[in-house]
Amino acid sequence: MTSRLLTAAVVMLALAPLAPLAPLGRLHGQPPAATRNQLGVTTAPAAGLVRGPREPVEVEAFMDGLMAAYMRDKHIAGITVSVVRNGALLFAKGYGYADVARRAPVDPDKTLFRIGSVAKLFTWTAVMQLHEQGKLDLAADVNEYLDFAIPSTYPQPITLRDILTHTPGLEEDSRDLFTEDSTHITPMSTWLPAHMPRRVRPPATFSSYSNWATAVAGYIVERVGGEPTWDDYMDRHLFGPLGMTQSTGRQPLPARLVQDASVGYAWKDGEFVPQKFEIVTGAPPAGSISASATDMAKFMIAHLNGGALGDARILGERETALMHTRIQGHDPRIPGFAHGFYEQSSHGLRIIGHGGDTQYFHTSLSLIPSEGVGVFMSTNTDQGGTISFQPFLTAFLDHYYPVAVPVITPSEASKQGAKRYAGEYMFNRRNESSFQKAAGLVGSIPIVAMPDGSLLAQTPFGALRLVAVDSLLWRDVNSDALVAFRADADGRITHGFLAATPMMVMDKVTGLAAPGLHRAILIGGLLMFLALVVTAVVRFFLRKTPGRLPVPAAVTSGRRAMAWAGVLLLAFVGVVAALASNPVALLSDSPTGLKLALALPVLSAVLALWALWTGVSQWRAADGSIWMRLRHSGALLVALAFFWSLYSWNLLGWHF
Repeated sequence: MTSRLLTAAVVMLALAPLAPLAPLGRLHGQPPAATRNQLGVTTAPAAGLVRGPREPVEVEAFMDGLMAAYMRDKHIAGITVSVVRNGALLFAKGYGYADVARRAPVDPDKTLFRIGSVAKLFTWTAVMQLHEQGKLDLAADVNEYLDFAIPSTYPQPITLRDILTHTPGLEEDSRDLFTEDSTHITPMSTWLPAHMPRRVRPPATFSSYSNWATAVAGYIVERVGGEPTWDDYMDRHLFGPLGMTQSTGRQPLPARLVQDASVGYAWKDGEFVPQKFEIVTGAPPAGSISASATDMAKFMIAHLNGGALGDARILGERETALMHTRIQGHDPRIPGFAHGFYEQSSHGLRIIGHGGDTQYFHTSLSLIPSEGVGVFMSTNTDQGGTISFQPFLTAFLDHYYPVAVPVITPSEASKQGAKRYAGEYMFNRRNESSFQKAAGLVGSIPIVAMPDGSLLAQTPFGALRLVAVDSLLWRDVNSDALVAFRADADGRITHGFLAATPMMVMDKVTGLAAPGLHRAILIGGLLMFLALVVTAVVRFFLRKTPGRLPVPAAVTSGRRAMAWAGVLLLAFVGVVAALASNPVALLSDSPTGLKLALALPVLSAVLALWALWTGVSQWRAADGSIWMRLRHSGALLVALAFFWSLYSWNLLGWHF
């Protein structure tokens, strides 16, 4: 049902930007010769192996091979990388082109890449600076710092600590987040209250990634930080002290940096197609920063070095340690959140980091505090998400911190208990109040209980074959990917937690809310309406065939109403498919085309109601044969289910 619309909505949620998915696994590990992973299994590096990146020449050889393979296999125009260790830049290099047409190479010192949501780390560092100065209370109601009010939907107020851990309890809303028109840039003081998402759960319960909430934190920095704007604060308190001269959050780029910016590309029809500069409309603290790889190295060094880079200091040692401290998690055995950083722990190491995505740039930043190591990578092509979402960091860790993943098999006991985990799950990072809710139709995660007692989970990031390893904890048989579950007081599974996505939760959905049920209803309904339209066309051409019996007027009227209802619905699908070719326009503040398109199912529903009335008349007057009446009644039942499903997913009427 309207697959391109739904796909576009899902894509925009990802662009919004959803951080790259970190390797799953061993939480709070330390780097001695042997470590115990989350499952209590001892793992150790190979004998004589020196762990961690140490020699620039060796790192370059490793990165050269890895990046060459990525660029060839994934069709990526350019990549920029930096690695730091023990307070110094160990390696930095650019691969491919910043501008394909000009054959301009990526320069790690000069070329600016859009870092997407990695920008949030700068916003949250600024929050911690102001907290260290006593200007912000992380436990206070954020309304104390704002000039507009977030509604008191729940007794508990939203705090900065909630925002730092993505637990403010807001629904997702991707509208008007990106633009290509610089005149459409909107001040945060205007954009934030105009785009306030609904509060859908109490704060401090479950993480659900929120760009809007992060922008609120940036707006608070702007209001409390003593500088005219958030950009000014970044320049004077972060970029300036760290010597990050090739970094900015300003949009469009300052004139001095325009020539150094990488072009963003879409891989299409076998070539790299250049795209316009992406602008974050009114939430720059959530993702507007452009930076070079070596500038990002300075930021990593400062965080790994207790807040200091040389003589410059952006945070005190205690505040830096606090920022890196875990304060939230859905299960202690899997990664959770520090103050803004989220955990990517794996390979016997505690890792914190963040990732970011625009449409055309995909970025990953990871810190290993116990090793003094940080790694940054960014790509300039839409295909880059295929490596920033886990593969790059996994390859880095496999090479420098290899560990053996123990083989596991299902137990006899798990064969009996696996069925209670089976079902359909949905990420809680979703919209409930607007047409964007329809994205959930294609975003569900089915988990199936297999005969051997394992679970097969079809996640958006690949299939997992899970085996129980502890109470409510399962591990993929082919990796160290973990999934934890939560049950209610009656033992019914209610939630699932992918270790790779501490910023989101899987809600188990059942009964009439299950997306699978609605997909079947919508697809079946569309096929029925298509059949009615085809049948009506055939009848039209056969209407004067000799010997055809006359059809009662009520039957003819009902058939016509249903056929025209089908025509309108098929037109709706076609129009929305065309609109979905431009997701930015579709999710703009004023999607005029979509508003007009949504009139079609409304008119179709009116016609279906008319067909219902004629159906009642047919039975009262016994018009037509019993077969005609039964067939019409069956079509009406399918139609009613179809329109109920459309309404359930905010596609019947104007839900904006």
